[in-house]
Amino acid sequence: MSEIHGRIRLGLGPNLGQFTLLVIVNAFVGAMVGLERSILPAMAEHDFHLVARTAVLSFIVVFGTAKAVTNYFAGRWSDAVGRKIVLVGGWLLAVPVPFLLMWAPSWDWILAANLLLGASQGLTWSTTVIMKIDLAGPERRGFVMGLNEFAGYGALALSTVATGYIAATYGLRPQPFYLGVAFVAMGLVLSAALVRETHEHARHEAKTRAAPAAMPTQRKIILRTSFSDRDLSAMSQAGLVNNLNDGMAWGLFPLFYALAGMSLARIGVLAAIYPAVWGIGQLFTGALSDRIGRKGLIVGGMWLQALGIALVAVSKGFPKFAAGSVLLGAGTAMVYPTLLAAIGDVAHPLWRASAVGVYRFWRDLGYAIGALLAGITADVLGIKQAIWLVAVITFASGAVVAIRMRETKAATARIL
Repeated sequence: MSEIHGRIRLGLGPNLGQFTLLVIVNAFVGAMVGLERSILPAMAEHDFHLVARTAVLSFIVVFGTAKAVTNYFAGRWSDAVGRKIVLVGGWLLAVPVPFLLMWAPSWDWILAANLLLGASQGLTWSTTVIMKIDLAGPERRGFVMGLNEFAGYGALALSTVATGYIAATYGLRPQPFYLGVAFVAMGLVLSAALVRETHEHARHEAKTRAAPAAMPTQRKIILRTSFSDRDLSAMSQAGLVNNLNDGMAWGLFPLFYALAGMSLARIGVLAAIYPAVWGIGQLFTGALSDRIGRKGLIVGGMWLQALGIALVAVSKGFPKFAAGSVLLGAGTAMVYPTLLAAIGDVAHPLWRASAVGVYRFWRDLGYAIGALLAGITADVLGIKQAIWLVAVITFASGAVVAIRMRETKAATARIL
């Protein structure tokens, strides 16, 4: 159903063209991360002779920290100056990334590339999320988030397979990163030339809701989303742990598979299975959360992720590694769009973009925390022990949601 107010209409039907365009743009955003997914750990050891796992995973720490910080500012700036300018600015930051990766003479260049990539991802992915929520209105928010994340992580998986194959055929550099030049060019042109501003859609939706008692300050939004509101804070910690285990999987799984004798091509396939299942699954789980609610999918998804990580830890061959990756991807698909939809359920449209930014700050800080925790643990105790530690943390996070979070699907009456 659409809602009409003047020229502003909410709903997928009236906004199908712009919505489809934003799905395509987010596919290019996700594909940029896929450039690195299967081959950067191998580059660290082969091209730059890094041995310590903490050093190998340093690129994820830089990426995650930059993405976390810019997620927050993407939300704040989107509320302050509009969505489109933030989206285009994010793509401009990505322009040097593929060139830095293909020509890097030292690991510091790789870290610089990941600083820019993380900042770009924070701005571009956050704004595509916010803009789709703006366009869709409240009725199909879970489906919208599922489709958005499907596009991003489906493209990430395809990019991961493609770069792994190119690296196995032609070498680690520079050929795999030629794809990145095309991704940046297409994303930037589409965003600058065809994407339209959606801030007025959020303002219109706000007129259909009861006004907040008082417009909260940024400080209050940060405190509510992070700590004081039981629902928003439970979502924030679940998001952090979700990307904590993703940071571990990104950095340690390729090394763990190599130690088990997997070829670079097979490592590329294994690295792609998890985000592929994650991406495709979100086509169904986001819409499912609109029908059955958010909480059960989040709790069950966190626990299924823990099971998948544990299965990888106890496995030695390709079939079981693949099975663990499938479980991890399915659990993540249950959690990822549902958390974003739940944030939209609770936060008022007038400050929803800022709340999404705070949530995404905590969520993507998980990349940095996960890489540091996994790297240090792997250096001290071994890679398998680091994987087991992350499995336990993921299970505990699901328990926190089960205890602390309330169902939010019917929460529009209690919007903050």
